Amino acid sequence: MSTPTKTSPRPAVKALRTAGGLSVRLHLRAVLTGVLLLVVALAAGVLLIGTGDFPMSFGDVLTTLGGGGNPGQELIVNDLRLPRVLVALLVGACFGLAGAVFQTITRNPLGSPDVLGFAQGSSVGALLVIVYLQGSTVAIAMGAVAGGVVTGVAIFLLAWKRGVHGYRFVLVGIGASAMLYAIVLYLMTKANIVEATRATTWMTGSLSGRDWDQVWPLAAVCVILVPVILLCARPLAMLEMGDDSAAALGVSTGRVRILALLAAVVLVASATAAAGPIAFVALTAPQLARRLTRTTGPNLLPAALMGAVLLVLADLASQRIFGADQVPVGVVTGVLGGGYLLWLLANERKAGRV
Repeated sequence: MSTPTKTSPRPAVKALRTAGGLSVRLHLRAVLTGVLLLVVALAAGVLLIGTGDFPMSFGDVLTTLGGGGNPGQELIVNDLRLPRVLVALLVGACFGLAGAVFQTITRNPLGSPDVLGFAQGSSVGALLVIVYLQGSTVAIAMGAVAGGVVTGVAIFLLAWKRGVHGYRFVLVGIGASAMLYAIVLYLMTKANIVEATRATTWMTGSLSGRDWDQVWPLAAVCVILVPVILLCARPLAMLEMGDDSAAALGVSTGRVRILALLAAVVLVASATAAAGPIAFVALTAPQLARRLTRTTGPNLLPAALMGAVLLVLADLASQRIFGADQVPVGVVTGVLGGGYLLWLLANERKAGRV
């Protein structure tokens, strides 16, 4: 008499069909995880708005956001603190979403924009504007976007050989990162003390002083590019099975890679322009999201929400522990992300992949 074999539990999946014949499969655990992350991000954002030299309770912040606060509270919430929180949410979501795209295409958990040189490319663009043009905040942001996009195109072309493959893309990106970091150091030596201080503050990654001038451009970029990336979710999931399998299922692998990578590069460059090259959010958010959802595929929305949660919580921890604007949020994410990177490398080595 044969004994039954144990099978691992499959995630609960629900199929939704519309009258027009469109069918959408929903992983219930992934949906619940996304809802939970959204609630945590919004709650942490309200707590962050109430944190500062003039503390406010959770209820007072909600009342003021609803239009019921006094003039002083409305000034503090709507004009001073709300833009900073919105920038944190948008920047974190951009990094998390872009990180999921890069890790899916490279099929490597180390395939993150800040590891592959895109953040350094944005830094070079911003430093060129600071050192040689003494540009305004808007000019620095435009320089950062241009630097990130040019770096992305250059890495893509250098890694292209009958297509873009994961490890070649990672190796070219790491090499580009080292070269661009050397350019950053060179530009710092050419700057005077005022320019060097300004550049160092920007390169650390900070949300201090962010206002509506940073919110609206980044929100516009997200409105345009996030749907483009989400439309690539199914083809990206098929790419994880390999190019041959994806092509057999009707996926245009080259077109999907180019479209998703281009949109992700612009997202990273725009987020970097808004808050500086904040480290490790793009690296950690997709992996943490995948562990929470326990589903295959790129997990694009959970990764974006996880990125927003990580950045808002990092800024909240920075202000609660060290005081408002004492320690840039990039320092906090760098410390936490560095520990995560060591843990990830240890696991990859144990599995024999590095």
